[in-house]
Amino acid sequence: MSNSIDALARANVRALTPYMSARRLGGNGDVWLNANEYPLAVPFELSQQTLNRYPECQPKQVIERYAAYAGVSPEQVLVSRGADEGIELLIRAFCEPGKDAVLFCPPTYGMYSVSAETFGVEYRTVSAREEWQLNLPAIADQLDGVKLVYICSPNNPTGNLLNPEDIRQLLEMTRGKALVVADEAYIDFCPEASLAGWLKDYPHLVVLRTLSKAFALAGLRCGFTLANQDVIALLLKVIAPYPLATPVADVAGQALSDEGLRIMRDHVRVLVATRENLIEQLRNCDGVEAVFPSNANYVLARFTHASTVFKALWDRGIILRDQSKQPGLTNCLRISIGTREECDRVINALKTLSASDAPEQA
Repeated sequence: MSNSIDALARANVRALTPYMSARRLGGNGDVWLNANEYPLAVPFELSQQTLNRYPECQPKQVIERYAAYAGVSPEQVLVSRGADEGIELLIRAFCEPGKDAVLFCPPTYGMYSVSAETFGVEYRTVSAREEWQLNLPAIADQLDGVKLVYICSPNNPTGNLLNPEDIRQLLEMTRGKALVVADEAYIDFCPEASLAGWLKDYPHLVVLRTLSKAFALAGLRCGFTLANQDVIALLLKVIAPYPLATPVADVAGQALSDEGLRIMRDHVRVLVATRENLIEQLRNCDGVEAVFPSNANYVLARFTHASTVFKALWDRGIILRDQSKQPGLTNCLRISIGTREECDRVINALKTLSASDAPEQA
């Protein structure tokens, strides 16, 4: 029976390698530093008792509060089930399967390729150049037939910001040809670098945001697409009838209140201080070859023997994210910023790895 069911599936889905999220990879640790989550829960109480009714497609309070926070108009905001849904909505609205393509620049977020494959849309890659910046000449050579260019800043998993002048050049070369989609999932850790203020100058710019990171609401699955009204109108044609459950909209509205924003910014200040402390300590650990600057809530580090370190910490209940299979990231591990105590456990574990944990030299 299973073979006959498989035969009914679309060929591209049968061949698809799914995105391996942190939860899908599993583990039995008590220090979870592999999913770029905020380490502590933020308490919210549900206030809406209307679960017998369908929710608004685009909850007015959530839209208005996020627009005010992002510095755009409510007509430029679409709310969805995480920024991941925004990635997919753009492909559904703008890309013809078998005809159009999307482009992105690895090493970067894995859902761009998975979403494109899911919808039978070609994806093209242009590897980042030194310091993980855009390779503009190579992108220009690949733009024919491309409808969406995904860029990620701060980039996941490297943590770097893209050069704003390079982004402007990219926007100029794609004008009238393709949308540039700036994934700003981590922008709340460096809000001064946001491109949201550029929407007035670039009708083909789209910005993706989320409450999963700095707002400590990964379990809520609430994201935002910021774009000019023509783009939003098209996305509203293909979005699900009720993308946000009533409790999700309820909590999101609270998180975007004045008090919610104050709490988020306080948490960001603490986390950034913890991140810088972790970077300093990692640079003093044996077996750490490089620790890269970060503008997000994680740190990328290159180890002499990353697989050994990954397993040794895994066995100690400290779960990190191995990025070694990403282009240019051999022997790199990504470490989410947890509490100060959790980050100290990482450092202590690295310092106490026994000689037996290191591979024998030939």
